[in-house]
Amino acid sequence: DAINLGLTKMAESSPGLTYAKLSWLQAWHIRDETYSAALAELVNHQYRHAFAAHWGDGTTSSSDGQRFRAGGRGESTGHVNPKYGSEPGRLFYTHISDQYAPFSTRVVNVGVRDSTYVLDGLLYHESDLRIEEHYTDTAGFTDHVFALMHLLGFRFAPRIRDLGETKLYVPQGVQAYPTLRPLIGGTLNIKHVRAHWDDILRLASSIKQGTVTASLMLRKLGSYPRQNGLAVALRELGRIERTLFILDWLQSVELRRRVHAGLNKGEARNSLARAVFFNRLGEIRDRSFEQQRYRASGLNLVTAAIVLWNTVYLERATQGLVEAGKPVDGELLQFLSPLGWEHINLTGDYVWRQSRRLEDGKFRPLRMPGKP
Repeated sequence: DAINLGLTKMAESSPGLTYAKLSWLQAWHIRDETYSAALAELVNHQYRHAFAAHWGDGTTSSSDGQRFRAGGRGESTGHVNPKYGSEPGRLFYTHISDQYAPFSTRVVNVGVRDSTYVLDGLLYHESDLRIEEHYTDTAGFTDHVFALMHLLGFRFAPRIRDLGETKLYVPQGVQAYPTLRPLIGGTLNIKHVRAHWDDILRLASSIKQGTVTASLMLRKLGSYPRQNGLAVALRELGRIERTLFILDWLQSVELRRRVHAGLNKGEARNSLARAVFFNRLGEIRDRSFEQQRYRASGLNLVTAAIVLWNTVYLERATQGLVEAGKPVDGELLQFLSPLGWEHINLTGDYVWRQSRRLEDGKFRPLRMPGKP
């Protein structure tokens, strides 16, 4: 799944394996829950690894979508987004911790806004990470997401494009901000929030307990007409949180640095994923949504394994330098990255067996159906 090769080609490329055996293993062991459990083991190991602490403490994360073109039999299942051109595709939406561990991934339609799935990755992963602050790009935020993030205990910090066009909102009757007047876009309807406060709390509680997924409710809230009471109240609450965040963003250089650093980790992880997912021209060619989920989960699992492997050996390499009498500045270790793959053989080995060379004028035997 991770390298997008498929069972048939994998069986042909692996001595001692057959398609039937690989198909049996897939049927018995490859499921959403097994992928999630395996990913949690790798993420937890990374979380507790001493060397990973140089990059973060596991309390911040970022998420980003990565588009893969849909081709072959899977082309009809893809979706077209003018942002990416006229070709159909699928989006793998992945969450990554500040320690570079990708702890959640989902397959979503290219035309769906990223913000719909931000909370799913934070709430429903199986690792021991305790995320407190989360970063996204512009596509990852809406006022509804700002509100639910606050209610569910996360600090939300998106990198908003064209920030000057994003308006602030103040309580009614307040005239004490002349400097901010060009940025103020309107007033807040606090009474409406109070009137629907119990409904807002019930919604947040249902999402937290898993009674309903955050992505489902965000899609429904986004499709409601403007006069829907709960949707409007949640939007007003989100405007409060968005206004407070923008003010923090404008004042805090440290906040901007954290957000940029977190999003850069996600972009670097996407480059690794693109390199691993190289077969079939990097296209999604599976027709069923289940198989597409397995592709995304397998890819995320292998990238997590590469991150952990690199972390372990970066530590060993550092220790080797110290033991060899070459001092290592500990302050520089935070700038290392476990996302490199130049040392990893992604394409396998091409073996030319000298014992099977043919004499002049001879041919290899044909592989006839029904014969070994």
